Amino acid sequence: MENITGKRALVTGGAKGLGKAIAVALAKEGVHVAITGRNETALKLAADELKTLGTQVTYAVFDVSDNEAVQQGINNLNETFGHFDILINNAGISSFSSVMDMDVQDWTEIINVNLLGTYFVTKAVLPQLIEKNQGDIVMVSSTAGLNGAATTSAYSASKFGVIGFADSLMREVRKNNIRVCTLMPSTIASDMSKDLGLTDGDPEKVLQPEDFAELIIANLKLPRRAMLKSASLWSTNP
Repeated sequence: MENITGKRALVTGGAKGLGKAIAVALAKEGVHVAITGRNETALKLAADELKTLGTQVTYAVFDVSDNEAVQQGINNLNETFGHFDILINNAGISSFSSVMDMDVQDWTEIINVNLLGTYFVTKAVLPQLIEKNQGDIVMVSSTAGLNGAATTSAYSASKFGVIGFADSLMREVRKNNIRVCTLMPSTIASDMSKDLGLTDGDPEKVLQPEDFAELIIANLKLPRRAMLKSASLWSTNP
């Protein structure tokens, strides 16, 4: 089992929902956590709550789809918080509509946040992991990245892209003892899913954010050459 206590993790989209649940689970394991997002008020509230768990916590306000903002934000965190051992690419958005009905700007924004944002943050953090010759990168994709469906073209395209990016990255950095893990859950009872009306009815019939966070912790604790595979979890490791 890997000991993750004392490591430093960056969780994008960590102010609420799934990202916050992941940050809480990490902090409970003794991991020092930095969370990012676009809403400073929400980030500060989440950070204050995380601090009660006894680890170092900070936050940075930036839009993952803005490469310059990402670079500046990561540089600031490195100077004030330290370099990272774990990156959780969680930030994401979604809306559903047919190809003809969805506005081009909305379609593009989903790709920019979910796919380009994942690339920008990974590229900003990766040099320090390579320098350490060790690290973990977790990509949050979706079962929508395995199969498309009517009205999900933008979201599915972005999540298909995350899977391809992660698989390619894994083959590049496995020599640096960096694990790249891609998680592909179905509907989670997150704030985004609730806002989209995907969890109508009994919320206990869908995966809870805390349950998904436990999967991430379990994967991070695996021996470094271990691999998990299931219908909703795909992990590629060195």
